[in-house]
Amino acid sequence: MKRQLFTLSIVLLGIMAAECCMAQGRTIIRRGRGYWHQEWTIDRKTGDSIATIHMMPIYKFNRGIDRRRYYRLIRTVKKVYPLAQIARNEMANMEDELRSLPTKKEQHAFVKSIEKRIVKQYTPLIKRMTLYEGKILCKLIDRETEFTAYQIIKDFRGGFVAGFWQGLARIFGNNLKLEYERDGEDKMLEQIVLYYEAGLL
Repeated sequence: MKRQLFTLSIVLLGIMAAECCMAQGRTIIRRGRGYWHQEWTIDRKTGDSIATIHMMPIYKFNRGIDRRRYYRLIRTVKKVYPLAQIARNEMANMEDELRSLPTKKEQHAFVKSIEKRIVKQYTPLIKRMTLYEGKILCKLIDRETEFTAYQIIKDFRGGFVAGFWQGLARIFGNNLKLEYERDGEDKMLEQIVLYYEAGLL
């Protein structure tokens, strides 16, 4: 009897949710385990609720080396993604502050002070990074800010400084102009980031 009451209550809640969606005439998007998102839409002719679930790809590795590369990418994301989020927040705060400064001289002094603080705070951490981790960090900065690391340096410090750092990065086998290709070569990286954001890693 208790099981029947429980099942009935679940069904009633589902009907109420569908009616609520129908009354509002909108799409509800929910994120969940193992998929990007789930959409519920209402068929205007029949009034039925239709679920569309966008699944994430499930990777199967036949070779041990591919599996090790995948887990290496997971470890790297856990290490560098928080830095990309910090970069996004720092950039947003800098832009807000720069808008409030009236003269170019004050803006230049502010950018220099921020640069000194960032160099002092994050140089020890970045020095311990591998080239691979630096490459993933550049991609994730582009994902979070929608600007490559090169563009950010160029906007805040000028083309000469950006060119200097790009040249230095190229000497050590990296590239500050790396772009994030969510639907291309970085599809697996995107999946791992989404899992990380959802707290599944």
